[in-house]
Amino acid sequence: MEIKFKPMGATQTNCYIVTIDNKDLIIDPGMGALSWIKKNTTNPIAILNTHGHFDHVWSNDALQDALDIPLYIQKDDAFMLDECPLGQNVPESTADYLVNGDEKLNIQGIEIQYRQFAGHTPGNSIIEIKDVWFSGDFLFQQSIGRWDFPFSSGEKMIKSLEKAMKIEEDFTIYPGHGMSTTLKEEQKVMPYWIETVQNS
Repeated sequence: MEIKFKPMGATQTNCYIVTIDNKDLIIDPGMGALSWIKKNTTNPIAILNTHGHFDHVWSNDALQDALDIPLYIQKDDAFMLDECPLGQNVPESTADYLVNGDEKLNIQGIEIQYRQFAGHTPGNSIIEIKDVWFSGDFLFQQSIGRWDFPFSSGEKMIKSLEKAMKIEEDFTIYPGHGMSTTLKEEQKVMPYWIETVQNS
């Protein structure tokens, strides 16, 4: 598995290209991602969104038009593709497949596990491929996603952190912003974040 990434737009949102068996998966194409993706893919097969916020979905529509590949998003965030809850003028896109909860997908022979960790958004998910988590805005290095946006929920964030703390395997985490980390490292600070959210 080969992973390329580039921070996109003013929010420096990491867009990822994951290549397995000469097939390219595109995760969270943010602002202005199309040209970089076209230069760095030879066989793109799908667009995967971790959640529906504008800086992670901005180039969905452009990619669908240019590459004619399907778009996947967790069903609880699909409404954000039509109307941005953060008031940004995002190009509208339409998902070809709505992921349901912790659903396992097989896209052209590549196994992909969505794990829903609501809180930052209702459908906020990590995308698990082999021993890697693409965590979107759920987990960052020593931090977590905000829970004070429209449609965010501190209560759901706490439940998601508790769910993540129970996972025994380790994963390399590639977040939506910033540098990579590991699940074991982030589990060490999850009790702090649970308490922080509870007291907010």
